[in-house]
Amino acid sequence: MIGIIYLGNNPQTEERLKYLPGRQVIFTKTYKEAATVCSSSKGNEHFILFYEKNVRAEDITAITYLRKNNKDVYIILLTAAMDEEERQTYQQCGINDTLDINASVTDMNKKLMFICNREDVLFTRQTTKQKILSFKIPLWKRTFDIVFSLIGLIIAAIPMIITAIAIKIEDPKGPVLYKSKRVGTNYTIFDFLKFRSMYNDADKRLKELSKSNNQYAEHKEDEKEPKTVITSPLGEEAEQNMFDLGMESEMMISDDEVMLVGDDFVVSESDFSKQKEEDINNAFVKIENDPRITKVGRFIRKTSIDELPQLFNILKGDMSIVGNRPLPLYEAEKLTADSSIDRFMAPAGLTGLWQVEERGKGGNMSAEERKQLDILYGQTYNFALDMKIIWRTLFAFIQDENV
Repeated sequence: MIGIIYLGNNPQTEERLKYLPGRQVIFTKTYKEAATVCSSSKGNEHFILFYEKNVRAEDITAITYLRKNNKDVYIILLTAAMDEEERQTYQQCGINDTLDINASVTDMNKKLMFICNREDVLFTRQTTKQKILSFKIPLWKRTFDIVFSLIGLIIAAIPMIITAIAIKIEDPKGPVLYKSKRVGTNYTIFDFLKFRSMYNDADKRLKELSKSNNQYAEHKEDEKEPKTVITSPLGEEAEQNMFDLGMESEMMISDDEVMLVGDDFVVSESDFSKQKEEDINNAFVKIENDPRITKVGRFIRKTSIDELPQLFNILKGDMSIVGNRPLPLYEAEKLTADSSIDRFMAPAGLTGLWQVEERGKGGNMSAEERKQLDILYGQTYNFALDMKIIWRTLFAFIQDENV
């Protein structure tokens, strides 16, 4: 059972809270009054406290007191945007979450539903909580991963050596392996390995292409035809990587520049936002022959040879043969504020459920469908399911289709 408390003096917020469907809100004016209400809990009753941000010094005192005297309370700070220093200060005091100060009744109720659906996890004592939130790969699965990856590395040794030599011959300035930070099981960040498939000066090549296309667009505009621009400075593939899994949750960001990191690219969040807006307002031009990708790169991507170094990730324990695909940092960050966080309570894998299911749909699968299949795998995976996914993945290679 969860009780709802509001601590603040904002009439607009109080009015919105009164209209929460099926929920009775207790309104308090002082932190000691709120703490008393929380202390009066009976049995398994817990509380969600909406705390209206006020003067920082007073807030620190109030939140620290509430956190010290009430263990079973989830504190949501109602606030406008904060800078990095301010956000860290409030986190250290003990807030659990944030919500826009002008959030609608619908947004407030969604937040409450999210918390209520995870009451057993969020309000459990710390020792038990760690046990619930920590996923440990089963012995049978880890044993299979070690044996499979060792056999795979032995079989693939010669193709991997040839690929490494070919990469160095075509573009000797860059490294053979490309490393990108990925988020896997238990939201653990690790170095995800792939054979490099792009030229070392990929950014320069893309700028040249962008410039030539813009010149073409300007020429067409002079002829009074619709202006054509490249919607993404990252190229078609990077853009697809960005939107594949969706950006579903709203999160506060600092005033400092934030960098979004993914496979083969780094882009500032401000640039990403501009490009997202252009996607709506401008025509879309695909880069059919991306100048950043090497000849070797095209071949190893088409044949998935570029993925072979991930066998080392599996042998190390960063990944499993079958699991949920590890995500780039910016994508993973966008999936921490809703139910999709459950996808991280499962192994990170080389192939997975949605990859083989998507093939059956001809490559047409929504971001929501992928997310739900990731969650489903985490809840139901077993040896038989893993063998079925591996078989379907191998069958896809035989059919010369992408998985």
